[in-house]
Amino acid sequence: MAIVFIRTLIVYAALLLTMRLLGKRQLGEMELSEFVVAALIADLAAHPLQDIGIPMMNGLIPILTLFCCEVLIAGISLKHIRLRTLLFGKPSILISHGKIDQRELWKNRFTLDELMQEMRSQGAMDISKVEYAILETDGRLNVMLYPSEMPATASQLQLPVPDNGYPVILISDGRIIEDNLQRCGKSRAWLDEQLRERKTKSAGEVFLMMLNGAGQIYFARKEGPRET
Repeated sequence: MAIVFIRTLIVYAALLLTMRLLGKRQLGEMELSEFVVAALIADLAAHPLQDIGIPMMNGLIPILTLFCCEVLIAGISLKHIRLRTLLFGKPSILISHGKIDQRELWKNRFTLDELMQEMRSQGAMDISKVEYAILETDGRLNVMLYPSEMPATASQLQLPVPDNGYPVILISDGRIIEDNLQRCGKSRAWLDEQLRERKTKSAGEVFLMMLNGAGQIYFARKEGPRET
């Protein structure tokens, strides 16, 4: 039992380190090669855990090899456009100037139901108002409306918009974020004063407290247990 526990921790640490080194882009948007690597790594990692008789290195070496291959391919594809197109494909225009390209739909095995679902998720209900709908290489659909159909911005309406800056979390679930407090140039005395103004004895009673660049504070007190 102890051997299984130790082997599980080793494999978990190896997978965590591998995925961390692959970078945030791979974690959020998987290209074809990245999906293949992720599927293979998941399968390879399971073998040493299922069979104690398999040497640990038989699972770790393939994972390391796949990681090196993925890093190498990613580095080469950054400099070679043709290789990147060959490995990852290229975006497909499914809608152009309000007209659906049925051939591209069929080529990408993208159904009308899937197209309408993706459009609704982006707030586009009328195909005739869509200038372009592009299926990206990672499977996401980007819908671009005609400029006349886009919501007007404050700059277009010539409306003054205050810049409140980025909100920084000072207290998260009862825990004071000291680094953020110092970054905002605030002291514990200032924080205690803000809590007293809101009739709060300690940070442990606060669920969330944020401060933006304009000095505005968002404050949410912890709720008690719900009655059943």
